Amino acid sequence: MVSLFNRKKKQPADFSLLQTDMHSHLIPGIDDGSRDMETSLQLIKGMQELGYSKIITTPHILWDMYKNTSEIIVEKLATLQKAVKDAGIDVEINAAAEYYLDEHVEELLKQKKPLLTIHKNWVLSEFSLAFPSHGLKSILFEMQMQGYQPVIAHPERYIYMKDTKEFYDELKDSGCLFQLNLPSLGGFYGRSVQELANYLVKKEYYDLIGTDLHNERYLDALHDPVLADQLKKLVDSGKIRNPEI
Repeated sequence: MVSLFNRKKKQPADFSLLQTDMHSHLIPGIDDGSRDMETSLQLIKGMQELGYSKIITTPHILWDMYKNTSEIIVEKLATLQKAVKDAGIDVEINAAAEYYLDEHVEELLKQKKPLLTIHKNWVLSEFSLAFPSHGLKSILFEMQMQGYQPVIAHPERYIYMKDTKEFYDELKDSGCLFQLNLPSLGGFYGRSVQELANYLVKKEYYDLIGTDLHNERYLDALHDPVLADQLKKLVDSGKIRNPEI
């Protein structure tokens, strides 16, 4: 009989398969993510240890709560980049934004203000987690008309769609990319989110994988060995585009 204590401990996922994380909140004090520079450096070091070589951090632009602008984000990024370099952490770090699709973004588009992109013309976009967003389709259409590629952040977290899953089909048919929060597959956000994530995986709807890293709890969730097999299967499918970034 083999002792349970002699079994080899499963290792966390090898995130070097992705190379780049394109969704996180690591600029300190700018939104609901990292609270200070010390925390940011600890989280970035933790990401490096998991295998990431590049991070594109994406502060919220949600005008009712986080009145961030492109100028603010670029300025704060420079401070973070210097701190990362001074700390000797060998990770490339850049920034874009996670745009909440509301009247503010409508106004930015109306004024043709340049949006921050995670790669080429890709714009990370989110909407209400609590209820369907009116005007969403028109905003996404206008983004596309201006040459942007919408990337829908964590579609599995919009749990009100569980009974109207055809809306996912409409978003994909309109040309949107989908970004998975990997911890969703481990139940980090609850069973309903996990079920929707698995549904979208089976539909082969995901194009990108992010961590949505905010704090130490998120980093701990990434160490869940349950994610290892699922991450490898997703990358082996050839549909995940993180290495392009």
